[in-house]
Amino acid sequence: MTTAQERADLLGKIGLDIQNKAALGRVLGTGSIGQATERADGQMEATIRIRPDELSFDPSILVMPHGGDIQLELINDDQNTHCALLPSNGDRKFIWLVNHSRGRATLNLDGPGYYWYSSPTGNDEGRGLTGAIVVLGDVPPEARLDRPDQPRP
Repeated sequence: MTTAQERADLLGKIGLDIQNKAALGRVLGTGSIGQATERADGQMEATIRIRPDELSFDPSILVMPHGGDIQLELINDDQNTHCALLPSNGDRKFIWLVNHSRGRATLNLDGPGYYWYSSPTGNDEGRGLTGAIVVLGDVPPEARLDRPDQPRP
């Protein structure tokens, strides 16, 4: 959990506090921000919670230092049933989270950018149960457009 100032400092350090620096800018204005940890085998891991009566993912922005595989543990501490529809190359992952339950998902997010996820049951999305996974890094040379170098911030 981060305080408002810690969140602002971390957003600045990672480059998410201005548009076009790490692509996301200030789109998600509420919730906390977290960073995935990298294990010795190169796979990343993180835990995302749904806290009681908050109807938000914690962290609401998860930052991966580079593309690759990430194992998420999702925990529903709320007294209501929710789910998670998660991005992953090849096919999205769906996890049903009854009240006070947990689930695991392994995702492959190999390119830089931001990936949205949410709980599409009921009106969870409309009430704010959405989040983003931000993958830092540059596009590999073979995927870049054939154009002159652009100025970087």
